[in-house]
Amino acid sequence: MNKLLFGISGLPIGSGIKNINYATGINYLKSIGLDAMELLFVRNVNVTDKNKDIILKAKLDNDFYLSAHGSHYINLNANEIEKQEQSMVRIIRGIEGLAKVKGRSLIFHPGYYLKDSEEEAYNTIKENLLKLPYKEISYRLETTGKGTQFGTLEELVSLCKEVKSCEICIDFSHIHARGNGCLKDFDDFAKILQFVEDELGKSALDDLHIHMGGINYNEKGEKNHLPLLESDFNYVECLNALKYFNVKGCVILEGPLVEKDALLLKNTYKTL
Repeated sequence: MNKLLFGISGLPIGSGIKNINYATGINYLKSIGLDAMELLFVRNVNVTDKNKDIILKAKLDNDFYLSAHGSHYINLNANEIEKQEQSMVRIIRGIEGLAKVKGRSLIFHPGYYLKDSEEEAYNTIKENLLKLPYKEISYRLETTGKGTQFGTLEELVSLCKEVKSCEICIDFSHIHARGNGCLKDFDDFAKILQFVEDELGKSALDDLHIHMGGINYNEKGEKNHLPLLESDFNYVECLNALKYFNVKGCVILEGPLVEKDALLLKNTYKTL
């Protein structure tokens, strides 16, 4: 990547387009100055042989970045082997769907600790990730927002070092919520980026996938997404840290205002 792109998770909400879909959504987002969309495969892979051509055309015509968020029903540390295998099938189906529209990354949460120790969960998840077929599309492991979920920054960075097909997705809002409001100023964000660079190399910051947005939380972690300006998430200092480290890649806004807040991020970044 040669710059930092900005986009949204799912479809825009303010377009006024009747029966909006991925293709018309891409055209609209490009027209208002955004660069990317994360397709939502959270319940099913909704890129099919019927709609793939119009989505791909919109992507190519607009020089647009596409990723996808994988199924919410993934747990590579499930107690039952059958459920672990079903999770891997869901990941592969997501990769196959995204490949139809020449997408870049499939983002997913790897699993839950359940009653296992952190080390046991780590090892089981690593073994399953190693079984996934190598694809040109990246498997992006997303930092998680609750203490019950496997997926601290340290865990996922370690997995990316051991499983070469995996890359990191830093969800700053999840980290903030999991730490009960731990990201307060520039240094807090800078430490995260410095850690990633130290462990994964500068190349990781040259093609980084990022989630951010307003978030509501308590001592147990994430509760729900909020508009940026109704949250205590310090997006200005987060963007300052991204600029300081010259991070390239894609920032995806998650939250109820989607394109409005994504434009807020992009426009703020341009002024720094």
